[in-house]
Amino acid sequence: MEKIFISETGPEVSAAIYGFWRWNTAALANQKKIEDIVRYNLELGVNTFDHSNNYNNGKIEELFGKAITSSSIKREDIIISTKAGIRKFSDKSTKGEYYDLSPEHLTKSVEDSLKRLKTEYIDIFLLEHYDPLYAVEETASTLIKLLRSGKIKNIGVSNFNVFQHRLLASHLSQPIVTNHIELNLLQSSAIDDGRLDFIKEQYSKPMAFAPLAGGRILNGKDAKAVKARKVLTDIAKKHSVNVEQVAVAWLYKLGALPIIGSPDKKRIKNAASAYSIKLTNEEWYKLYNAA
Repeated sequence: MEKIFISETGPEVSAAIYGFWRWNTAALANQKKIEDIVRYNLELGVNTFDHSNNYNNGKIEELFGKAITSSSIKREDIIISTKAGIRKFSDKSTKGEYYDLSPEHLTKSVEDSLKRLKTEYIDIFLLEHYDPLYAVEETASTLIKLLRSGKIKNIGVSNFNVFQHRLLASHLSQPIVTNHIELNLLQSSAIDDGRLDFIKEQYSKPMAFAPLAGGRILNGKDAKAVKARKVLTDIAKKHSVNVEQVAVAWLYKLGALPIIGSPDKKRIKNAASAYSIKLTNEEWYKLYNAA
């Protein structure tokens, strides 16, 4: 798989990224399984791995760190991204989450993630969700300190709209290298609301999570999913590939970096191999219009 610079100043990443968002069961959350999946991804050319201190309450970061250090995988051969900013209420009777982009929380989150990942630096550190209460000047200053200390190498955001993205960027001396957004054939609002254009204006590429809309593209019964799947099936036959590969190829043509989240090796291979599928402009628009 081809390696691509995520931005003008950011690291060179694989065209597809592997994410651990869905690794929240006991069957998946074990060191041996994670090491096996990492090795399989590397065999396919996927060298970039996306985390969050919120995934399985930090357990996945810890298991990933142990898997890397106990194996022959070299730290310099992989790109690690992780996120912070979503917290659970301290009062356990209160359901839901809240957002915290304070200097104290972000600094502690980076330190904790470094320990769990057993690494000296994080390649891309992302603010996981916009916090309307944060003091942008203080948070930006903290991010710059983390950059200068070498603990993080690049800054990213997640789920930020254009104005939120621009606000933080205006207080940083180093560009934001990516925005981690939901983007797929059935959720393409980032095309219409300007987020994708703004990301490209910054000479960067979006990290696109849920490339198959949480399985809805493959199995959804609603009219929108059924209509899109019919067009996907027709185009897949022309390219002698499957529906899943075409759905991911649609993202590649848009300039996005799809995040693979499945622990199923067949589905990982489908997403990775989709990079070689070259949809025509007409085919891309047929899918866009169908959805």
